[in-house]
Amino acid sequence: MARPEEGGIAGLVEALFFRIRDWLQPPLRRLEETCLQPGWRVLDFGCGVGGYSIAAARLVGENGWVYAADIKRSMVEQVKRRAAGRGMVNVTGIVTDCATGLPDRSLDAVLLYDVFHDLERPGQVLDELRRVLRPSGILSFSDHHLQDKQIIAGVAAGGRFRPARRERLTWTFAPAGADLPSAVDHHESERGA
Repeated sequence: MARPEEGGIAGLVEALFFRIRDWLQPPLRRLEETCLQPGWRVLDFGCGVGGYSIAAARLVGENGWVYAADIKRSMVEQVKRRAAGRGMVNVTGIVTDCATGLPDRSLDAVLLYDVFHDLERPGQVLDELRRVLRPSGILSFSDHHLQDKQIIAGVAAGGRFRPARRERLTWTFAPAGADLPSAVDHHESERGA
């Protein structure tokens, strides 16, 4: 992720923008498409003020866990304060621009929302996300800055992930080699290919 300035007026404006966005477009709308399950372990990569992290923590419940990762320490601290203020003990913050420090194949889902276009090293980030996802895990992706062809090309590059489903607000990608049906295969079979 590009390293933006932390704190100050710019930081406050950015935090306010994300809060307004979450009010206008509630995070649960995207997460409903992701079908998070109780007990899952989830990484919200590029979490910002944590709208998706907090909503995901509710969905995975007290037996699940959410890792809120962002390049900005101030954002991660804000997510931790929001979670604590709601009595949530299943949210952990990670300050990073790539490496998460999480164990291999330890996560059920990764949320990558509105951050991919801003990554300085997208290939390295995708390598890290692939490393921490279980073979049956999912990458839920959305980036309004990119068109569908750019999303598929960017995320599927390098053979790490393949498109599994296209929903209204999100794409679901499966780790390469996983058993989820491919969205591309599904669309081709609909056309009679």
